[in-house]
Amino acid sequence: MPAAERTRHLLTFCGKCSCGCPELLVDHEAPTERRIVITDDFGQRIQMSVEQLEAIVEEARAGRITELVTAELALGVR
Repeated sequence: MPAAERTRHLLTFCGKCSCGCPELLVDHEAPTERRIVITDDFGQRIQMSVEQLEAIVEEARAGRITELVTAELALGVR
């Protein structure tokens, strides 16, 4: 069965348009280290373990991702 048919949609990160917003899915048939799937609006996807997703969520909750991205964008590097 193709991966697209095995995944269960959990969340759309925008959903206010029809541009193909990023989505969070779970592939219950994938190996444990690839069970979480995040797609972007360009058709690309990444797969990771639940533990890896939890680490990202913790960094986001603590504000570290926003701080790092804001600081990098402030550099104005092109």
